Amino acid sequence: MAWASLVTKIILIVVCSVGGYLIAGQIERLSPYAWAPWAGVGVGFCFALFTVWLVKTVRRLPIKVLVGGTLGLVMGLLIVKLLSFAFIGIENATIRVASSVVLVCIFGYVGLVVGSIKIEELGWPSWQFFQRPGGRGVPLKVLDTSAIIDGRIIDILQAGFLEGTFVIPEFVLQELQHIADSPDPSRKLRGRRGLDMLKRLQEEELAEIRIERQHFPHLNEVDAKLAALAVRLNASIVTNDYNLSKVAEVQGIKVLNINRLASALRPVVLPGEILRLQILKEGKEEGQGIAYLEDGTMVVVENAAKLLGQEVEASVTSILQTTGGRMIFTTLKPSESGRRH
Repeated sequence: MAWASLVTKIILIVVCSVGGYLIAGQIERLSPYAWAPWAGVGVGFCFALFTVWLVKTVRRLPIKVLVGGTLGLVMGLLIVKLLSFAFIGIENATIRVASSVVLVCIFGYVGLVVGSIKIEELGWPSWQFFQRPGGRGVPLKVLDTSAIIDGRIIDILQAGFLEGTFVIPEFVLQELQHIADSPDPSRKLRGRRGLDMLKRLQEEELAEIRIERQHFPHLNEVDAKLAALAVRLNASIVTNDYNLSKVAEVQGIKVLNINRLASALRPVVLPGEILRLQILKEGKEEGQGIAYLEDGTMVVVENAAKLLGQEVEASVTSILQTTGGRMIFTTLKPSESGRRH
């Protein structure tokens, strides 16, 4: 497919360049000049490059934008056609033609932009005719700032656990840019990481990415805007923000919490299971040692405070689930306890 695409582009460039050469050579005003045909080659080459760029851009656009923009453009041109009757009585041909061109540009552009935005109010994306095969019923997913900066959404997409269209609101982009421009080095690093994650999402084409330019001037908080946008688009929110998750759930919005997914994928540990751990620090209680599993779960090991930096085998006694995550309590195996003594 890559070779076929490359050959097609080369043929397009050659055809446009040769066409420009032949057309420029047949224009009477330019035919006396020897450079005219070669200027035509340059113009044809530029048209070919523009066509390649246009196709690449259109491929990334959602079908909503294409359909809505086309309908808006047609309506704008129809309005221009009606207005053109007002210029029939103008005798000056230059004024008449220039006025028509200006009106076409104005109403064509307005129709294109307004049509691509306002088509949402016609019930998109519930039109079954435009649903992709296999994608019927898959809702839109709105990415919030924390999920973008976190970056794990890319790993989830690469694993194939999520599908559909991902919406990135323009106000989220503005928040990322504001964070990246912060004088605080840690905030600046987070903002730049978020922008890098967005670039990866678009370049790797793991999913369809759509920039949503709807604004909510009556709302100040980004979380409130995210909830309002999700309600308007009938979309779910992808986040790892605990407070946003709770607020959205209260409003009846489906939330895909990345932290909750990571917690669900943690290995199951049962009482009596033997774990091999490295004691990293002392615990709060006397004699306790602290270790961590590969997924970051904290493990409290009784009577292991004097084994810092050593690997030990411990038996699971109990598991405590808290709002911040799991805590696993263990005791040293008899052999390890004897080694400590």
